[in-house]
Amino acid sequence: MSTIDLIEAAAERLKGNVRETPLLTSPFLDEIAGRRVFVKPECLQHTGSFKFRGAWSAISALGAEERQRGVIAYSSGNHAQGVALAAAKHGVASVIVMPSDAPQLKIDNTKALGGEVVLYDRASESREEIGEALAAERALTLIRPYDEPQVIAGQGTTGLEIARQTEELGVTTADVLICCGGGGLTSGIALALEKHAPGMRARSCEPEGFDDVKRSLAAGQIQNNNAASGNICDAILTPQPGDITFPILRRLCGPGLSVTEEEALRAVAQAFLRLKIVLEPGGAVALASALFRKNDIEGDDVIVVASGGNTDPEVFARALEFLT
Repeated sequence: MSTIDLIEAAAERLKGNVRETPLLTSPFLDEIAGRRVFVKPECLQHTGSFKFRGAWSAISALGAEERQRGVIAYSSGNHAQGVALAAAKHGVASVIVMPSDAPQLKIDNTKALGGEVVLYDRASESREEIGEALAAERALTLIRPYDEPQVIAGQGTTGLEIARQTEELGVTTADVLICCGGGGLTSGIALALEKHAPGMRARSCEPEGFDDVKRSLAAGQIQNNNAASGNICDAILTPQPGDITFPILRRLCGPGLSVTEEEALRAVAQAFLRLKIVLEPGGAVALASALFRKNDIEGDDVIVVASGGNTDPEVFARALEFLT
């Protein structure tokens, strides 16, 4: 089980290897949201998303023999790129199982970063089965995208930064909105905030129709999504919360939030216009929640984790149409 001790230990290993991302503000976003909005742009992290944190944490925690054998991961793209780069920087071979319908940018980047990409059909094949079979066949260490204690620990370092940055700003109470797939980032941040910023409340944000975490929190037990694909927020489409992450989410998080595809695209457009950052739709659902679900948020301040920016140009252009 992931704990605050693992997160703080991961933070020591991540020093000098990850970027500490700032908190960005815009009076225009404040006006839309009806409160002060602080955006943490993890789209500026190495490989364009927070996933590099967890990948570095997991690979840096491996023993020499495990590193020599290599690692394997499955991902729609952001965890893929994070693992590929972290592995390369450690001199470790990586194999990445990716859905064939993943954005081409993410597939190309993963290959360019040194990952051996194995494609699969998201609708008819199981990435978990493929990943576990290849791991056994080639004696590779499997690094799961969210249900992995050292990955959760790495993602939790985002929460340590939020706690320190908000304290410096004099913000002690706020909802912290987090783009959520399987819950690794959300649970890691929630654990960090529990100790270092107890006035902050983590909240999961998802696309409508793929809001398994929101429904699971409401039901008090894990709920599944009916579909595996079919939403523009590809980065956070997971079947259900993780077995490790969900107990943490249930204990520490407030009610989940969900937004439409159009609202996610509108948030991408606003992030570009007002903050000059590029987000992918899945990395913008937390900002969309702050802007378009303001009646479901409490307090005068809200913290938004903009989790990733690996979007194809065509999708980004579609988002910018909402500015006209």
